[in-house]
Amino acid sequence: MTPTPLTEMTAWKALESHAATIQTKHLREMFAADPQRGERMTAEACGLFLDYSKHRIDDETLRLFQALAAESGLEDRRAAMFRGDKINVTENRAVLHTALRAPREAVIEVDGKNVVPDVHAVLDKMAAFAESIRSGAWTGYTGKPIRNVINIGIGGSDLGPVMAYEALRHYSERELTMRFVSNVDGSDFAEAVHDLDPEETLFIVSSKTFTTLETMTNAHSARVWALGKLKQTEAVAKHFVAVSTNAKEVAKFGIDTANMFGFWDWVGGRYSMDAAIGLSTMIAIGAENFRRMLAGFHAMDEHFRTAPLAQNLPFLMGMLTVWYTSFFGAETVAVLPYDNYLKRFPAYLQQLTMESNGKHVTLDGRHVNYQTCPIFWGEPGTNGQHSFYQLIHQGTRLIPCDFIGFAHSLNPLGNHHDLLMSNIFAQAEALAFGKTPEQVKAEGTADWLVPHRTFEGNRPSNVILAEKMTPEILGQLVALYEHSVFVQGVIWQIDSFDQWGVELGKVLAVRIIPELESATEPDLRHDSSTNALIRRYRRMRRKQA
Repeated sequence: MTPTPLTEMTAWKALESHAATIQTKHLREMFAADPQRGERMTAEACGLFLDYSKHRIDDETLRLFQALAAESGLEDRRAAMFRGDKINVTENRAVLHTALRAPREAVIEVDGKNVVPDVHAVLDKMAAFAESIRSGAWTGYTGKPIRNVINIGIGGSDLGPVMAYEALRHYSERELTMRFVSNVDGSDFAEAVHDLDPEETLFIVSSKTFTTLETMTNAHSARVWALGKLKQTEAVAKHFVAVSTNAKEVAKFGIDTANMFGFWDWVGGRYSMDAAIGLSTMIAIGAENFRRMLAGFHAMDEHFRTAPLAQNLPFLMGMLTVWYTSFFGAETVAVLPYDNYLKRFPAYLQQLTMESNGKHVTLDGRHVNYQTCPIFWGEPGTNGQHSFYQLIHQGTRLIPCDFIGFAHSLNPLGNHHDLLMSNIFAQAEALAFGKTPEQVKAEGTADWLVPHRTFEGNRPSNVILAEKMTPEILGQLVALYEHSVFVQGVIWQIDSFDQWGVELGKVLAVRIIPELESATEPDLRHDSSTNALIRRYRRMRRKQA
């Protein structure tokens, strides 16, 4: 049965009408009319506190959010995901990243098989290997302990591990140097190994198929670099391990398949940082802290699965994104963590959100007639305040913001943390309430300068607070955004778990590579622009040679 098109749903039409009314109201008047708004419009779960009071919504908005969720079948689809139904329709796959952090006693089935024992078998294997590296029991080919670990991957095989390592660096083994190579640009690899000794370096090659162009190009360069000193091909097995499912290609590369860590096709790359893709994370922070992170993921999973929608953090955040994207024309969301350890969190969220929901057709192949995923971006505070906050405060675009902060610093230093956190509260307040011309004039500002110093306000934001940055909290934050993305996808009637848009450029690149490298002039059959660029590149290369 074909679902009702989104824009024809009763709740959607009601939200359209309601949005027209809300757009005429200012947050100043909403707060003035409801003195308890700031305490009332909050939700809390798993150690995360969400203040969503500074949004252009009222109680009717929240009621209509739930009505649209009901009409869209959100709770049924959520249940289908958790029980392992194949909700990734274009690839006919289950979507079970939640199984990666399920406790040992859980039962989650795919095609009639409980996958949880397999998940924990991989986690146990990872833990044993991580401990052997951390303890020095695993040595390189010449008997030296491993002091440097380089993760080679791209996309979900890189962004998650990099983000998690930076986020949890406080908990990491400082005797180990952890680096990450993703870009096929040779400079990325060259800088990563510049000051390292191959005898003390381990490479983790992360590619499900072991054929990913960028990853395998870097992996082969790593092999050449390592053997440049180690000489013997047998050394590869002591300095390379694989996160993959392709045992044949792994063995062909020279890696012992006993040191191959697998995962499953019911986990998308951008949802896999808590699986074997997180091997570098586990080596850095240890198995115990990694399991603490998994516990945080699972706690948020259970909250999303069971909490009433009115107090459900992923639901509220997901619907607010739908609200501004589809009804206010907002094109971006700024994620602004006021903790330097989360400096790579916005970059991680870019793949999670935009690869998931950057879609233009519905689950049944119809072209959408509404906006889907906004652009996610951001930088840590307070750096961003001296960069792009001007645009957020006084620009012409509506940019909803997520501020993330902590009550305690992991590195207490004088009054640094109070200064840091004062800026979260001040920025959210300034965005919401602004500064009227009358307030500016009352300060004695000259009339000609008043427009320049006026802040319209009415700019929406979330404030997310936790006690401190811990492995559990990181897991909860990531799962919060994962499930928020799911909510958005259900409402927009799109498949959040495929990524066909990634493929075309890859296919064309493979076609162009031999045209760039050919010793004779190739027969180019692209468009005139691409043909001209290839010819110019070839001339520039010949001139340099």
